[in-house]
Amino acid sequence: MRTKLPARTMRNTTMAGRIAVVDGTDSETIQRLFAAVAADLEAEGVKVAGALAEAPPLQDSTCSAGLLRTLGTGEAYSIHLDAAPAGTSCHLDARGVELACAAVLGDMRGCDLVVLSKFGKLEAIGEGLFPVFAAAAVARTPTLTTVSARHRQAWLAFAPDADLVDADIAAVKRWWHQASRLSTGDPPY
Repeated sequence: MRTKLPARTMRNTTMAGRIAVVDGTDSETIQRLFAAVAADLEAEGVKVAGALAEAPPLQDSTCSAGLLRTLGTGEAYSIHLDAAPAGTSCHLDARGVELACAAVLGDMRGCDLVVLSKFGKLEAIGEGLFPVFAAAAVARTPTLTTVSARHRQAWLAFAPDADLVDADIAAVKRWWHQASRLSTGDPPY
């Protein structure tokens, strides 16, 4: 069910058992999985905050950026630029990600779980949704995400003890129930 990602940096155990990476399938499938998990847990009374990615407006785009939709209000933030900045082929709008980040930070008060679309290039340099990742770590709030393969080393520097969870709703919910017990101080069994 859950395994540890290999740690290649100094261990930070403040989030051990409370942060998970879903891997093993494509990004669109993971985003749908995250939406289903959030909806199921909210139906159980769990307060979920976060942001999920939606497809870009142009299917032939060289970048997977499109929208970030917050789980709290459902508000959508465009993270797609019509034209890529000079010197890059990526259409990612960092300002749109910052706006979504601010909204999620506002939604986090009293939340039980944070679900974030991914840890990617902006987060790897401490931008984008990174302030939400950091706030969740400080608050010891269980966090669910996926990680871009290109930024695995930056992720390991941030969360070397993250759990690796299969892209399966039952596996993710099992992780959540264990992580929530850690957060409340209940025994994890």
